[in-house]
Amino acid sequence: MPNINEELKKAGLKVTNPRIKILQLLESNESGQRHMSADDIYKYFLEINEEMSLATIYRVLTQFEGVGIVERHNFESGHSVFELCDEEHHDHMVCVKTGKVIEFFDEVIERRQREIAQEHGWEITDHSLIIYGISPEAQKK
Repeated sequence: MPNINEELKKAGLKVTNPRIKILQLLESNESGQRHMSADDIYKYFLEINEEMSLATIYRVLTQFEGVGIVERHNFESGHSVFELCDEEHHDHMVCVKTGKVIEFFDEVIERRQREIAQEHGWEITDHSLIIYGISPEAQKK
């Protein structure tokens, strides 16, 4: 696995302190979240007394998205969340009460999507499945 400096250089980005720290956070999952908004990242750095402006975080995330390091999702919450690009495809379930995001993969769903596309003469180039609902924790409240 390449180190962070190599990853940034390979993506064509200059190695800067904010880029290194944001990528380290996303890779380490220290926050306990795989899908983080710019605000989540900002709050995390505030909590550990690490100064970084929200504008810098947005700029770095946009650059990361542009070179394929992160993927942006606009779930129902109305704000963007980012996750590291993964070689492995997965879908999402989003709790409409808490915003909690769960990743899952189901071969039966994947197969049916391919079959449906084929039945209609489509060639799938990409797809995304998001299931919105209420998580078990939110149901208890």
